[in-house]
Amino acid sequence: MAEEQDYDFDVIVVGGGIAGNVCAYLLANEGHEVLLIERGIEPGSKNLSGGVFYCQVMQQIYPNFLDEAPVERHISRNTMSFLNESSAVNVDYWDKRLTEPVNAVTVLRAKFDPWLSEQCEEAGVTVMPGVKVDELIREGDRFVGVRAGEDELRAKVVVAADGVNSFLARYAGLRAQEPTANLAVGVKSVIQLSESQVRDRFNLSGNEGAAYAVVGDCTEGVAGGGFMYTNKDSVSIGIVANLEDLEAKGKSSSDLHDHFLSHPFIKPFIEGGELLEYGCHLIAEGGQKMQHGLVHNGLVLVGDAAGFTLNTGFTVRGMDLAAGSARAAATAVNAALKAGDFSKSALQEYVSEYEASFVGQDMATYANAPAFLENQEMYGAVGELLADVLHGVYNLDTTARKHLLPTAIGAFKKSRLKLTRLAKIGIQAVRAL
Repeated sequence: MAEEQDYDFDVIVVGGGIAGNVCAYLLANEGHEVLLIERGIEPGSKNLSGGVFYCQVMQQIYPNFLDEAPVERHISRNTMSFLNESSAVNVDYWDKRLTEPVNAVTVLRAKFDPWLSEQCEEAGVTVMPGVKVDELIREGDRFVGVRAGEDELRAKVVVAADGVNSFLARYAGLRAQEPTANLAVGVKSVIQLSESQVRDRFNLSGNEGAAYAVVGDCTEGVAGGGFMYTNKDSVSIGIVANLEDLEAKGKSSSDLHDHFLSHPFIKPFIEGGELLEYGCHLIAEGGQKMQHGLVHNGLVLVGDAAGFTLNTGFTVRGMDLAAGSARAAATAVNAALKAGDFSKSALQEYVSEYEASFVGQDMATYANAPAFLENQEMYGAVGELLADVLHGVYNLDTTARKHLLPTAIGAFKKSRLKLTRLAKIGIQAVRAL
């Protein structure tokens, strides 16, 4: 083991996203010398802007988070939408309790990540932006630092927070390329509107916000979905498509994105707005089965690099899980530094910490969600059936009306769904969600 004077830092964190910033901040608060390395010109500069952040974990970590952090809106309204070619069936849920206390906010990462970095610097973290880490430094069976170009920096523990691909882990031979079934591509636009237009179009008051989760025609039958949520004076909107299914169906993710934005139900929300930002991003979709190989001698993986993303169909979560995994890692690394033991067995406390927290428990609860969302009927037939039932209710064409049950049976008989298949999907939904 290297002597104490051979180390440049106690901990080197690679990646200036939410997981990396939170982990660095917490370790610095414990009195450790921490270096945070970010490839972008500044933290947040290479992130696809924004998301819905279930933020109560951040309120526990950062004093006065809601007063000081650059959040956009407080989400009080959640809408689940089944989108068909010429119809939409929505479950629209508004609840004041979601803002008392605040449950979720929208953020734009280009604003939010630099704020996180500032908190790190105030806590004593050395922040080094604009540096690409090429590989991990290994001595024997232990990782002892990172190499960036010709420069080497050494640390007792390295925290890899370098995103869903985790090139550091892959280059070190610790994790293979994830199969495409476990990955998705997200394509997003940020459309500028006035604050009054955002409030009026989404029926909002003050700083309240809305989030839409959309399934069906938005991805033209490809496994995935659409999303739309409100910022202060803009709307973030786009699609997520499973890579394996996207390739199998020969579709283009950018074409799906454009199709979604032009849908007659969606278009009025953003009409007349100015495109501020457009981009794509790889997303972890494998759920619990992506949590493997997260702890090694002198190294832990956190956040997206560890596959902590969760899509239940109702919510898409990544940022809160990133923060929670970073907190768990900081607890384990802090204990290892105090004990002077940076072995895999000592750092394994990280796994115990996140499994005992909401992070591991929620990943376990929704372990079957990825398999449920592979049901192709969710991206067409289910939404069409719902729309046909409601069409029978609301289409008062002067013919005699039927009760709801025979109306539903009539719609079902015309549906592509078979009763046994619908029952199987329903049972699977109960078990998965």
